[in-house]
Amino acid sequence: MAARKVPVIPLPGTNGYPMIGLGTFTIFERRGSNDEVKEAVKCAIDCGYRSLDCALVYQNESSVGQAVADKIRDGVVKREDLFITTKLWDTHHNPANIRENCMKSLNSLKCGYIDLYLIHWPFGFEDGDEYFPMGDDGKARFSDHDYVGVWKGMEKLVDEGLQPTDRGPSLLLEQKTGRFLYCQRNHGDGLRAAWEPEQNRAGDKDPVVFDEPILKEIAERKKKSIAQVCLRFLLQRNIVVIPKSVNPQRIKENIDILDFELSDEEMKAIWSLDSGKRFYIEPIAKTHKYYPFEDVK
Repeated sequence: MAARKVPVIPLPGTNGYPMIGLGTFTIFERRGSNDEVKEAVKCAIDCGYRSLDCALVYQNESSVGQAVADKIRDGVVKREDLFITTKLWDTHHNPANIRENCMKSLNSLKCGYIDLYLIHWPFGFEDGDEYFPMGDDGKARFSDHDYVGVWKGMEKLVDEGLQPTDRGPSLLLEQKTGRFLYCQRNHGDGLRAAWEPEQNRAGDKDPVVFDEPILKEIAERKKKSIAQVCLRFLLQRNIVVIPKSVNPQRIKENIDILDFELSDEEMKAIWSLDSGKRFYIEPIAKTHKYYPFEDVK
């Protein structure tokens, strides 16, 4: 299978942000072991993926890094061909801990540098190395570090040369809407990314997305899967898509969306299915003062 050329969104000092990436979150190995993640990354690179979405809290950055090293060693890609993203976890929002968190990711990934370093969520958990600190009452223990201060702390990584000046922009979650804002040092443009866009259902009582007749009809007409139609819908709205899978066939299928287009009528038909649902609302943090999804259904 020939590698596909994925369109990119221009970013200063980089080769651009690829609009199709591989997500590596397996819900803490419940949907794929770390060894499977390593093989998934290799498969993705062979299929033409050049963007890898990682995070310290996923606890599999070493597997991702090993896969990348193997593919570089084999001459399949060079480091500069790849766009590697990872994230500052919620228990390291204290500016004094940001560098330590970044170094943990760099040491695990062993990729030389990080192209994009994100604030994972805008709310902080209690400082420390316990990923989800819980009190005796069964509720999460929070910190109240202001996410703007966190971002400023991340900028110091650039100042000290840990992040090259022309790489490593940060993303913040916009309060209330949950949309991503691209925050470059010199005020960048807006950038939207859909994380795990192939999700099929928001909750047990919600409609199953892939059962929608409109999507079935369009998929049949295009001779594509419903998942491919959904990903193409986002791509045509200039939204970066980051589907995740450790299944080789699905990895191949998720990037195979560049050889067809949806018509204006088909785009409108899919839009008509919008119910205002957000699939990930991180309910554990609902009482945090920086929780951004209170007005999301």
